[in-house]
Amino acid sequence: MSRPFTILAIAVCALIWGTTWFAITLQLGVVDPIVSIVWRFGLAAVVLFAFCALTRRPLRLTRAQHLAAVGQGAFVFAISYGFVYAAEERVASAVVAVIFAALAFVNLILFRVLERQKAAAGAWQGAILGVCGVAVLSFGQLSGAGVSAGVAPALGVVFALIAVLASAFGNWFAWRGQQAGAPVMAATAWAMAYGTAMVAVYGFATGVEWRIEPTPAYILSLLHLSLFGSVIAFGLYFTLARQRGYALASYISALTPPIAVIMSVLFEGAHVGVTMLIGLILVLGGQVLLIRAPKA
Repeated sequence: MSRPFTILAIAVCALIWGTTWFAITLQLGVVDPIVSIVWRFGLAAVVLFAFCALTRRPLRLTRAQHLAAVGQGAFVFAISYGFVYAAEERVASAVVAVIFAALAFVNLILFRVLERQKAAAGAWQGAILGVCGVAVLSFGQLSGAGVSAGVAPALGVVFALIAVLASAFGNWFAWRGQQAGAPVMAATAWAMAYGTAMVAVYGFATGVEWRIEPTPAYILSLLHLSLFGSVIAFGLYFTLARQRGYALASYISALTPPIAVIMSVLFEGAHVGVTMLIGLILVLGGQVLLIRAPKA
């Protein structure tokens, strides 16, 4: 993967995922979050399977590849997003986006512990710099974050942290699938299908009401989350991760808060200050270090 394409892929993913945090809030309320997750990733899985079939990409996986896809689906598309939606019911979406900036750092630690992978010093420096940048960028956002009435924000933060940890384990399972030779698009499609099935089983077991909200806000946000936030973004993300390493790919999570802040400026009347500019410089500096670092 060339450096220009790497930069383009990172930019596209950051732009898409930077808007999905707000889009998720449009899914909350009438429809149970578990149901919304099933609609989102169920639709995305169907689109990915159709894409693979139309482009004649292989869909059959070996037993080892399926097992890796099951783990990837469980941790990324079931556990992680289950806690993401639960977190956004309790704290502002910007807070969850900020916490996810630590994913690159958690990935480096997890791959070091489980696989004894030694990341380059530049990768560690970039990940740490990104976390610091997002912390600076979002200091004011965290202190004034909107919290759902009557619900302790600490629980939302805990849920978001669990989601980050689950995403890191999901990345490890995706890497295991890569080592087993699974095609990236087929593996992602199967992982989404497995994750959707797990969330659906949980929904049936807990007796959620299977419905959809026929409003423009819900339908358009669902399409955005499914087609852009899931099919396109995750397709690019896992392709990027295979080519340049999961540390660089997961650093996209550190670039989404600036996009979320821009969304807040456009739709919520937030103001850009010195703190925001300093944070952006740190985040972009960390991105440069990760791009320049050897594969991690």
